[in-house]
Amino acid sequence: MLTFDDIKLEAIPMGRDLLLTIGGGEVHIGAASTAYAAEGGVAVQTSAVPGHKEHTLSEDFARRAAAALNRTVTVVMGIHYDDLSKAEILAVSQKASALLDDYLQEVKK
Repeated sequence: MLTFDDIKLEAIPMGRDLLLTIGGGEVHIGAASTAYAAEGGVAVQTSAVPGHKEHTLSEDFARRAAAALNRTVTVVMGIHYDDLSKAEILAVSQKASALLDDYLQEVKK
């Protein structure tokens, strides 16, 4: 089974806002989600490239980061590996989520 060690998260401050890029394998832009403070919580807007599935992660990641950091966060995501099993897809999702968790813990110190 692959370890997906090439999946990376990069954080780029944009003034008060934050851009997070997450990519691995054949890196590309599959989806972009922006989360921001809205009445009653955090709202998210997502744009996904047809045929790509990253929006299933980017939307949640943007919401989690914006809520944790109290700032507008855009997550741009593109991860592609050929012919993954369901278990490998789950491993990719878990790896990307762990990278986000690690980043949020580090920033909040």
